[in-house]
Amino acid sequence: MTPGHVLVAPDKFKGSLSAVEVARRVAAGLRAARPDVPVVTMPVADGGDGTVEAAVACGFQRVEAVASGPAGDPVTAAYGFRDGVAVVELAEASGLHRLPGGRLAPLTATSHGTGDLIAAALRRGPRQVVLGLGGSACTDGGSGMMRALGVRLLDARGHELPPGGGALADLSTLDLSGFVRPGGTGFVVASDVDNPLLGSEGAAAVYGPQKGAGPDELPRLEQGLARWAEIVERELGVRARDIPGAGAAGGVGFAAMAFLGAEIRPGIRLLLDLLGFSARLSGARLVITGEGSLDTQTLRGKAPAGVAAAATLAGVPVIAVCGRRALTGEQLRAAGIQAAFALTDLENDVRRCMEEAGPLLERLATTLAADWLPSAPVHAAE
Repeated sequence: MTPGHVLVAPDKFKGSLSAVEVARRVAAGLRAARPDVPVVTMPVADGGDGTVEAAVACGFQRVEAVASGPAGDPVTAAYGFRDGVAVVELAEASGLHRLPGGRLAPLTATSHGTGDLIAAALRRGPRQVVLGLGGSACTDGGSGMMRALGVRLLDARGHELPPGGGALADLSTLDLSGFVRPGGTGFVVASDVDNPLLGSEGAAAVYGPQKGAGPDELPRLEQGLARWAEIVERELGVRARDIPGAGAAGGVGFAAMAFLGAEIRPGIRLLLDLLGFSARLSGARLVITGEGSLDTQTLRGKAPAGVAAAATLAGVPVIAVCGRRALTGEQLRAAGIQAAFALTDLENDVRRCMEEAGPLLERLATTLAADWLPSAPVHAAE
């Protein structure tokens, strides 16, 4: 990296701009204000939506594959691959945005497509699969993902269960004859969620409503996940339901640990290591991170907090850009962020901030450059 550069390492502005677009807009504003200052962009993600895009922006190959969407329809999704490491993002195939017409399907949505992507990646013989969890449409405990990898779910009559978490209460046994755990491939889950699979803090109770589950459906999902956990743990001789992160992505974390032996790691830390953040940070004079909303969720291991922690450890100052700011200066500084600049500082209308996020972000970057990248003073000749 060029000494004295600015490293722009933001997450997405959800609903407005991808992390790649945020980084590009911030860089454009900085270059307009200070064309003499080198700018390096590094879009980041914490395992959720945009993880594959961030990996591709940092040099991973984008590989497309046909997978099953959360409603069972075929979709074209992608994973990243480089140097024996595959990056699979659940949201690519099994995300809420993949639901046809945006119609929520809390009882029937499936994670099958995530398994399709893992299967496609495994055909390349990776030494490691990094599975990013977040933005899922389903609460099926990862049962769909495991179906795609050869596991059959049978009811008491020996019939295959229909897809989705709503059917799991009728699970009687597993047919594992078609499942072979990939030898020589390690699995790591990137997630910032520490929920267990079951209970008041579990996958159904906490995240089911976000996926459309109402008061009548939540008990059905909880019952199904409990039955799934009971049968899986009995058949495999493991206990994973209570491990922090088992409830991630509607319980996909549970299946990844139980069947694939996956280790769960904080998403942003894992992704920063994987994408080579430390090399890009070396010699930087300033880091600019950010996301759509800087709020209390940011402080719980989201991307800007992870970027700030790593940069602060290296002694590099960090500032943030965002759509809206809901943290105090004290909270920001405690997270290692010295200042935050919001689009709402320029435009009070939130709707316009969403619609015109790109141009407003460029303006914001130009403004912050005046304070954080002052021009060198000009000395008169003696």
